[in-house]
Amino acid sequence: MRLEFTRLHPEARAPARAHADDAGYDICAAESASIAPGERASVGTGVAVAIPAGHAGLVLPRSGLAARHGIALVNAPGLIDAGYRGEVRVLLLNTDREASFDVSPGDRIAQLLIVRHEAPELVEREQLDETLRGDGGFGSTGR
Repeated sequence: MRLEFTRLHPEARAPARAHADDAGYDICAAESASIAPGERASVGTGVAVAIPAGHAGLVLPRSGLAARHGIALVNAPGLIDAGYRGEVRVLLLNTDREASFDVSPGDRIAQLLIVRHEAPELVEREQLDETLRGDGGFGSTGR
């Protein structure tokens, strides 16, 4: 499989894995941003990707940014469909209560994971089959 991409901005960096066996590709900012405590920002990467058919791109947070600066993704994971050819943008959220977070071009701000997916045929039923769990959710199994 190949992941084709194009740079849309002179500051754009190619998605890259830090290690050969890493699952995700680091994606970098192509623009500056300053995110105040509790605020969010859409940061452009300057890159567009061609996700192969039958696959999706998941934009995931970087654990180091979360641990050290409280930076999360508003819509984690972000979803890139195979037909999308626009710029990959990352919706960063600063969860730190006191410190602003500055983004500079070239900063690694998220990871891109390519996953295979299925598109099952939808079949409507009057009633679904019974299971032991049933409709229990949102903490129904305890702490």
